[in-house]
Amino acid sequence: MEKTDLIPIQLVCKHYKIPVAFINSLHEFQLVELTLENDDFFIHKNHLKKVEKIARLHYDLDINMEGIDAINNLLKQINALKLEIRNLHNRLRVYEDF
Repeated sequence: MEKTDLIPIQLVCKHYKIPVAFINSLHEFQLVELTLENDDFFIHKNHLKKVEKIARLHYDLDINMEGIDAINNLLKQINALKLEIRNLHNRLRVYEDF
């Protein structure tokens, strides 16, 4: 992971107007991965979209961390099922061509 891909969580919190404790809660629930370097925490730039989505769920819709964790797990299951369906469709196409 390149250092240029890491963003200080203080900067993320300032940009999205969320407290640092919120990011720490996301890390405790293993919803985002934080990197510790030189006694400062950083977040990978690929996680920013997820942080924004979770912040909206929490602050706009007033969903607690447990609810967000449940939603995240359900979305992972949905994506896994979509992938499985796509793979099964591809396998079926082989037999349909005969």
